[in-house]
Amino acid sequence: MSESFEKHAVLVVETSEEYLCSSAETLLEGMVRLGRKCIPIGCVNGGCGVCKVAIVKGHVRKCGPMSRVHVSEEEESQGFLLACRAMPMSKVELKIIGKMKKIIW
Repeated sequence: MSESFEKHAVLVVETSEEYLCSSAETLLEGMVRLGRKCIPIGCVNGGCGVCKVAIVKGHVRKCGPMSRVHVSEEEESQGFLLACRAMPMSKVELKIIGKMKKIIW
């Protein structure tokens, strides 16, 4: 029996770009799957901090560890996280933290 997952809209405030992301993939995986480049990409395993975002609206589920060097517990409690370590649970609006110029492929 295959498990079905909901798809949620993810809006990147700075670019007004929106994409659909499954509740079974991270915000970053959903973006990459669609060939988008709105969120900077780095190591994709929670260590480099390049994909740091702030959740403005909506709910996400944390999946996997995030480097505390890049996202402190206090920041996390305020909605900051790494897009490679968050899965959408509803429609999400996010802001990119840091420089959007540093896109690493």
